[in-house]
This record gives sequence, structure tokens and C-alpha cells, in this order.
Amino acid sequence: MFVGGMFTTFDIAASGLRAERARMNVVANNMANVNTTHNRYGDIEAYRRQRVFFKPGAPEVTGSARWGVSVEAVKPDYDTQLVHKWDPEHPDAVQEGEWKGYVAYPNIHAAMEMVDMMVAARAYEANLTSMESAKQVHRSALQIIA
Repeated sequence: MFVGGMFTTFDIAASGLRAERARMNVVANNMANVNTTHNRYGDIEAYRRQRVFFKPGAPEVTGSARWGVSVEAVKPDYDTQLVHKWDPEHPDAVQEGEWKGYVAYPNIHAAMEMVDMMVAARAYEANLTSMESAKQVHRSALQIIA
């Protein structure tokens, strides 16, 4: 099946590299905010873990909506609960209601984030290997022609 031009394999792998780099950046940001209890405006509001959503196709890289991958969105994770820890002396502790005396921390679990980082790193390496293989195929083809 013909995909496109001679460098389409490189373009597809490059789109994968960009997508996985974005995922690694989001995971690093999550880890950096593991204890953040304020929003960017200074209000007491625990940071929400961010998640990366991919979509097929990378028209900006491959020129196709079918080939490659791109980041569709980076969204906060509202599906998992915040982590509540009992610490009534903490300045960010809830002052009233059922969570009185608890501090709401981000819904980030370091082990899960590290697994996400390892998966992204392996996918990144797989895309690099794909590029190396394509480079070798092109080099061999040029040697046959020469």
C-alpha cells in the first residue's frame, strides 16, 4: 500500500515523537504539581492531574488526516477523586463541611505517573527505531541504484 512520498515514514515517526514528547511534558508537569493546593490565581483549589488525548492523523506533519498521530487535547482529570489528608493545622485545610480538617491534594499518584512516563519513553524509542530502520532502507536503496 503506497502511503505517500519517500519521506512519509519519517513524517509518521516524527508525528509520534512529537506526541510522546507532549505526553512526557504533561507527566513532568503533573509530577511537579504533586503537592499544589492552590490554583494559578492563588485560591485554594488542588491541582488536577492533566491527561493527554491523541487522535489519528497529523496533517501538519504528514499532510494526511489518516497517517501519524497528534495531540487532540490536554484535559484535567475530573474522573478520579482528589487525595484528602487529615491536617487541621494546615492553612489550606477545609474549614467546614464533611471534609473539615482535611487538605485536598492533587489526584496525582507518583507510581502511575512514572508508569505513564516509561510508556511514553518506550513509545518515543520505538518511533526513533522506526526512523533508523527507514533510514537504513533508504540508504540500501541508494546503494543499489549507485
